[in-house]
Amino acid sequence: MSFSPRIIAFFLAVLITLVSVAFLSFVPDVTIAMLFVVGVACFFASFFFVFYTIDILVFREVDQIYKTIQKLKIRDFDISRKSLIKSVNPIKKLNSEISTYVTKKQNEIEELKKMEQFRREFLADVSHELKTPIFAAQGFIHTLIDGAKEDPQTLDRFLNRAAKSIDGLDALVRDLVTLSQVEKGDLKMHFEEIDLKHITEEIFEQLENKAHSRKVTLKIKPKDLEKALVMADKQRITQVLTNLIDNGIKYGREQGKIIVEIEEEKKHFHISIEDDGPGIPPEHLSRIFERFYRVDKSRSRDTGGTGLGLAIVKHILNAHNSKITVTSKIDKGTTFSFKLKKVSFDLEKAIDS
Repeated sequence: MSFSPRIIAFFLAVLITLVSVAFLSFVPDVTIAMLFVVGVACFFASFFFVFYTIDILVFREVDQIYKTIQKLKIRDFDISRKSLIKSVNPIKKLNSEISTYVTKKQNEIEELKKMEQFRREFLADVSHELKTPIFAAQGFIHTLIDGAKEDPQTLDRFLNRAAKSIDGLDALVRDLVTLSQVEKGDLKMHFEEIDLKHITEEIFEQLENKAHSRKVTLKIKPKDLEKALVMADKQRITQVLTNLIDNGIKYGREQGKIIVEIEEEKKHFHISIEDDGPGIPPEHLSRIFERFYRVDKSRSRDTGGTGLGLAIVKHILNAHNSKITVTSKIDKGTTFSFKLKKVSFDLEKAIDS
């Protein structure tokens, strides 16, 4: 049961009046008329005294605190002055609201600190990743300028190495632009009906030479799969599958195999890309989708990775309302999995559900 200041003042006035009249009734020669007058006078005096005491000592101070909050323009303070003044215990309510506000702001501050730390790490990583190919290309070019260009073999070798460094720089910049666009939502997804099996076969053809150089076998399961129609952005899903299959070839076992399994479910197709490589240590699994995070930094750079591929994969699948998962066992291999809506469900449901 809630009590307003007036009700509290009323009950206290009644109580004081009853006590006063009770004591006065023991005085000799007191008439009922006198008791009535004293009772009425005591009631009204007590009522107004208690009511205005509460108003002056409590509500006016609360009102002043509220006005101060409004002057500070704290928009997250979502309690109205009217509800505060009508409250039974405005100080308690005000304290509760302020505590909630402080907690919320503290969480925001912690998040800003994390973002600032992330920004610093990101800038450091970008600087390092850009510095490597730039310095390499710069070194080769300056060596040629200093006279090495006179030797045709040296000229060709150094130009090829400089071109490779610049190509790596170009790939890094393109991945950074793509990741930035996806994260900001500037990169719009164009959903259409696509066949995952056909796309996978095209990717196998594109990566055939790279797979052959490491004697890696590429397979699609099940063998009797005819089509796997989903509603998705063809270019971006191709980018996802290419990245995951290419990673399997680069970091998997030589003479190994990569299996792309497309399993049909009631509403989705479940896609998994499995290799039989060395696997990923458990302590790295939770971080492999972070920007520039590398399990084996030296090997990753040797194979030409930018360190952004899996981060881009994660954001593209998020834009498809899907989530990528990874499981791995040391010396047994790694499996990346995600789901996509079957084409039998309309586009709106595919995006919103």
